[in-house]
Amino acid sequence: MHIMTPLPLAAILIGTFTGPAGAHPSLERREANVGAPYKAVMRVPHGCDGSATTRVRVQIPEGVIGVKPQPKPGWTIETTRGPYAQTYPYYHGAKLTEGVREITWSGRLPDDNYDEFVFVGFVAATLNAGDTVHFPTVQECEKGRAAWTEVAVAGQSAHDLKMPAPAIRLVQAQGHGQQAAETRTYKAGDLVIEAPWTRATPGGSKVGAGFMKITNTGKQPDRLVGGSAEVAKDFEVHEMSMSGDVMKMRRLAKGLEIKPGETVELKPSSYHIMLMGLARPLKVDETVKGTLVFERAGTVAIEYSVRPIGAQPASGGHKH
Repeated sequence: MHIMTPLPLAAILIGTFTGPAGAHPSLERREANVGAPYKAVMRVPHGCDGSATTRVRVQIPEGVIGVKPQPKPGWTIETTRGPYAQTYPYYHGAKLTEGVREITWSGRLPDDNYDEFVFVGFVAATLNAGDTVHFPTVQECEKGRAAWTEVAVAGQSAHDLKMPAPAIRLVQAQGHGQQAAETRTYKAGDLVIEAPWTRATPGGSKVGAGFMKITNTGKQPDRLVGGSAEVAKDFEVHEMSMSGDVMKMRRLAKGLEIKPGETVELKPSSYHIMLMGLARPLKVDETVKGTLVFERAGTVAIEYSVRPIGAQPASGGHKH
């Protein structure tokens, strides 16, 4: 795939553009879940004052990571890669420092036709529900160009813009079940908590365990010191370790430290959370609400997904 030099947004804004403001390019799905994948379908309804569209350029906002365009018959695709402003946790413990920052489709779309341009990405957990992120888009036509790059300032309605940039509103993930839980992430200060889960428990059992990955993206250490679960009377942080041929479990009275730049995985036979005094059995595919309390980052609300008895982590991890 050809790597092209990005055109600065300022240069795009300065350039001359034409085109009606009525039916402007827009994203089919105008909401996206924080900490979840997003499929973007950019709809282009017309050209530039009757002239056919020959190129569509979309800039990817900070925090939308792991972007990949979908192949489009009759069009060539060029991508511009660049560094992210920070390191982002991704699937299966991976961390991304760079990725696609701009996509360009080149072909021909007559003015009297409509088409869609598709790419997928992941909305980082470091973004905030309630915010709006913009995808500045430029159409280059056989005659002229249309730069859909305007962003509303504080107190201004996007409806008042002549050439609005396509945008999506971020929301907190509300999905339930295993698939949603696998990508559910939470943010507390500099900490990112990935995919909390627990195991189903047999009838009559009063003890469960909680697992997850916690990444410290900051420069100061933090410590998991407590928490709660709606179905449990007590919450403790524990560690299991081998002493000779014997597996021993102990409570971490001072909590679990998460050092700067490190990821700590809570998993079976390692660090874990003990949920004691269960009010009822935990059932596969349900979700359990709870909280985590950190020394520096404070309290964050989470949900555990419940996997089958004996379940193991979806991917490998490490202790610090």
